[in-house]
Amino acid sequence: MTDTALRTHRFDALRPGPRLILLGGVHGNERCGSIALERLVAALDAGELRLERGTLTVVPVANPMARALGRREGDRNLNRMLRPTVVPRDHEDRIANRLCPLLDAHDVLLDLHSFHTAGEPFAMIGPEDNDGPLEPFALAAREQAFALALGAPRLVEGWLDTYARGVRRRAARGAPGADPEYGVGTTEYMRSRGGCAVTLECGQHDDPEAPAFAWTAVRRALVHLGLVTTAVEPAARPRELLRLVEVFDREHADDRLARAWTSFEAVRAGEPIGLRRDGTPLAAPADGRVVFPNPNAAPGAEWFYFAVPSARRL
Repeated sequence: MTDTALRTHRFDALRPGPRLILLGGVHGNERCGSIALERLVAALDAGELRLERGTLTVVPVANPMARALGRREGDRNLNRMLRPTVVPRDHEDRIANRLCPLLDAHDVLLDLHSFHTAGEPFAMIGPEDNDGPLEPFALAAREQAFALALGAPRLVEGWLDTYARGVRRRAARGAPGADPEYGVGTTEYMRSRGGCAVTLECGQHDDPEAPAFAWTAVRRALVHLGLVTTAVEPAARPRELLRLVEVFDREHADDRLARAWTSFEAVRAGEPIGLRRDGTPLAAPADGRVVFPNPNAAPGAEWFYFAVPSARRL
């Protein structure tokens, strides 16, 4: 099992510039980002792409144990509770102890993912500039411009504060996963260290178009930051910006979705999205979208999110 080393590729141009890190395979069953990043490394090695300024670090498989096992996680979710640990307790702690210093050494992160159910690619961005206690941030304009350059047809904000609301509910009922820091993944960690970061969800796990989308997005990222000047097709402007406002956990194995939702499918206020084991409906609180529906979510885990149009301007 190839879980004893984290393979990274670093390219340093002779001219100074931004420091970009690219991650794939944070979840072992999400292969499209890894395919695109292996292709990028091969193109740089072959001279088909030339890094002209700055520093580029590429991590095609950020969780080698999960990849070797062919599943989302090794011992736990690497994209939760991401932080250095003095005494690592599991595989993901040991990966974090290597990954966090890498993130510390860069200005910008692009983390490539895929998702469970059918749907279009989308990019997740952080909060607007703020000095609040949850996720203070001062690079919103720079991060948004980076996200817009990637070509996703939809942007999504509001992850961490929505997750924190779910944490408060778990704590109130004495459920596990009630630590707010459990919501901190790669992008949240990167912002906390003074950088900007985008999670790019490139398509459904098995969508044959997802690796191609990831490959084009990676090249757009390099061009946007000025690391390369190779021509790439320009990105279309996203159709919409949504804000996550609620998360629903699956509390029991007999909880079920009301139907087979696709991510970002429209739902009307009061329409049942899921059903508890006793038949109690979980209804949409307003007109909006179902996001990240996971019919196979484990009890106690996030089951689906709910989003509405954002008031933030693109």
